[in-house]
Amino acid sequence: MKYGFFPGCTLEAAALEAKLATLKVAKALGIELMELDGWTCCGATHAQDVDTLTALAVNARNIALAEKEGIPLLTVCNTCTLMLRKAKQQLDNAEELKGQVNSIIKETGLEYTGNSEVTHLLWVLIKDYGLENLKKKVKNPLKGLKLANFYGCHIVRPPEIMGFENHLNPKSLEILAEALGADSVEFDRKLDCCGFHAVFPAEDEVLKISGSVCKSAKEAGANCLVTPCPLCQMQLDMYQPESQKKFKEDITIPVLHLPQIIGLALGFSPDELGMKRHVVNTGEWYGIGLA
Repeated sequence: MKYGFFPGCTLEAAALEAKLATLKVAKALGIELMELDGWTCCGATHAQDVDTLTALAVNARNIALAEKEGIPLLTVCNTCTLMLRKAKQQLDNAEELKGQVNSIIKETGLEYTGNSEVTHLLWVLIKDYGLENLKKKVKNPLKGLKLANFYGCHIVRPPEIMGFENHLNPKSLEILAEALGADSVEFDRKLDCCGFHAVFPAEDEVLKISGSVCKSAKEAGANCLVTPCPLCQMQLDMYQPESQKKFKEDITIPVLHLPQIIGLALGFSPDELGMKRHVVNTGEWYGIGLA
C-alpha cells in the first residue's frame, strides 16, 4: 500500500509529534508514505476567502503531485482533507474551471486530471488496510483505557464532500478504538467545533468552547481525548490551561493525536511518539493497559 503523503503545515511545525507518530505507525503497518515533494499549504479554509481561483490552483497542484506518481493522496489533518477534497469536487464537476486552474499550474509542469483519491489516515486504516489486519499488529492492547473520541468539524462535514460515514452519528473512531483494545466513552461534545479557526477574533468564546469539550470528556470518565485532527489537538491541548480559567471544575485531560494512540497499541513508547511535546501532562495515564 502506497500513498502520497501530504503532511500540511501543522505537522511540519507545531504538531511535529503527529508527523513522527504517523510515520512510525505507517512503517510498522507496512504502509508506504511518500511525502510529496514540493507540497504547499492547503489554505486552511481561509485562502478561498481572499482568492477562490488561487486557492483552487494551490490544491489542484497538491493533488497533481500525487497524480504524477499514480497514487492516492493521504493526509492526517481534517482541515487539509476538507480543503483538498473540496477542490477536487469543484474541479471534477467543472471542465471550464479545471481548464482555468490547469492554465495556472502548467507553469510548474503539472496538470490536474482528477485521477487520485484524497483520503485521511483514519479512513485508510478502516477501508483500505482493514481493522482485522490492524488487530494482528497490536502488541499492547489498550485494555482499560477509556477514550473520548473527538471528531471535530471537518472530518465529517460537509457530508457531501467528506462522505465517509454518517455525519450525525459517526463511528469510525469508536470501532478503531475497539480494534486497539480500548473502550470509548460517550460524551455530548464529540461532534462540536474545537474553535481553532476562530481563536483570534473570538478568543474568549473559543476558550469556553474548547474547555467545554475537555470538561464533557472528563465528566464522562475518559482517561484522555483523542482526535484525528492536529488542529483540534492543538486547540484542546495548548489552550487548555487558558480554558481552565473559564471553569470552576477541573477540566484537565490529556489530548492525543490519533496516530499516537495507534502507536501505543503497536508497542511504541510515549517518548517515541513525541508525547513529551504536549502541553497537558500525559504521564499520569499512559501506562494504563500497556505492558
